[in-house]
Amino acid sequence: MSASACNSPYCNQGWGELLSHLSPYGYANFGIAFGLGFSVVGAAWGIWLTGSSLVGAAVKAPRIRSKNLISVIFCEATAIYGVIMAIILANKIKKPETEGSYLPDNWDYNGMYFAGYGMFSAGLSVGLTNIASGVSVGIAGSSCAIADAQDASLFVKILIVEIFASALGIFGIIVGIIESNACTFPIAAMDN
Repeated sequence: MSASACNSPYCNQGWGELLSHLSPYGYANFGIAFGLGFSVVGAAWGIWLTGSSLVGAAVKAPRIRSKNLISVIFCEATAIYGVIMAIILANKIKKPETEGSYLPDNWDYNGMYFAGYGMFSAGLSVGLTNIASGVSVGIAGSSCAIADAQDASLFVKILIVEIFASALGIFGIIVGIIESNACTFPIAAMDN
């Protein structure tokens, strides 16, 4: 440790200390933020992929503009999954009944950290799944627009692939709900 390093007890000595001293409420709120934020990123990425191909293919075949908007709607569904999960997780955060800076000695710290970590993992898994879902729906929607511009009979066939790609987001939200089911923040001290 160099002479210019902080020797105060209030200095963070690294990422391990920072992550181990983060409040469970912080982990829970980061889980909500990651779930919502990554879901919106996945939807935006998918809309970008689908929309650019849709606009380009509509130059050759203007008839595809309206019916290929279903691809954009599938992409937007990934953002809606993130909003749904954020609402579910936000309703699970409860503040303690006692006011003050310190909690009683018989507080259920294990339950509190379990709830925080569980909500963080639920939000992160939903968010990352929705990034993958948004990108896969975007790629399938892009292919659907280009194929439909060439041959109208291919639209329904590729749309089925797009529906399966959208199912990834549904699986992600199901996993997130299962992960967060046991996450309940304690609001009062345990009985002795």
